[in-house]
Amino acid sequence: MEKKKNLIIELFFEKHLKVNEIAENIGTSSAYITKIIKTDLRYAEEKQCRKDISQQNRKINQNNFMKNKREQKRIDDQYPMVQAQHNQDVRELSKRGHMNNEAFRKWNSSAYNYNPSKHRYEFDEKFGRAIDVPKYIKER
Repeated sequence: MEKKKNLIIELFFEKHLKVNEIAENIGTSSAYITKIIKTDLRYAEEKQCRKDISQQNRKINQNNFMKNKREQKRIDDQYPMVQAQHNQDVRELSKRGHMNNEAFRKWNSSAYNYNPSKHRYEFDEKFGRAIDVPKYIKER
């Protein structure tokens, strides 16, 4: 009997197992385990330590939950805007319609440089220009 009590105390205070886990391992009730560990002088200190750890874990979990919730809300809020942009891009790139010069410049923004003196966008010749690519596009 004394051996069983020492085992319970060792599992609780040194291995930091929960009361339910100890009860399952030994094959006794959790009430009996609690009764044994309450007789030890270290019980109040261990209980406070476990409570502090539990609060820290709860705080971390709440922060992670809120961060994930905010991220999902941000994604959900941006979805209609992204979908509208996608639909506009599909219309601009559709083979049925003709892409105007302004739309072409937006799609190839790195290939055009703005010339403020002439108020127009000029194609950067280092990229090599096909005949159907506009050399410059006037600002609207």
